[in-house]
Amino acid sequence: MSAESSNLSNIEHRAVIKYFVKKGKTPKEIFEDMVSVLQESAPSYTMVKNGLAYFNKDERAVKMILPRASCDASDGGKCSKNRKISTGRPKNKIMADS
Repeated sequence: MSAESSNLSNIEHRAVIKYFVKKGKTPKEIFEDMVSVLQESAPSYTMVKNGLAYFNKDERAVKMILPRASCDASDGGKCSKNRKISTGRPKNKIMADS
């Protein structure tokens, strides 16, 4: 198997793993499905687990980046998208000598 076809195969395997992750399957279920269909050319169980972790991490990262609106009755039912994000570090202020 050439390097180019091997690379294409890995891309295809990742696409299938991503699909099954979106459907909510466990690594064991994904691996068993892929082995039953692909047999010898199926990815390793480790690749399936790593793919699952990667795609779940990617989804969590997107959810953390997107702003969430906070709605409550105190503001008349309007949603406020303003949220203060703290880095936990104090701000350094430079003060000029007077």
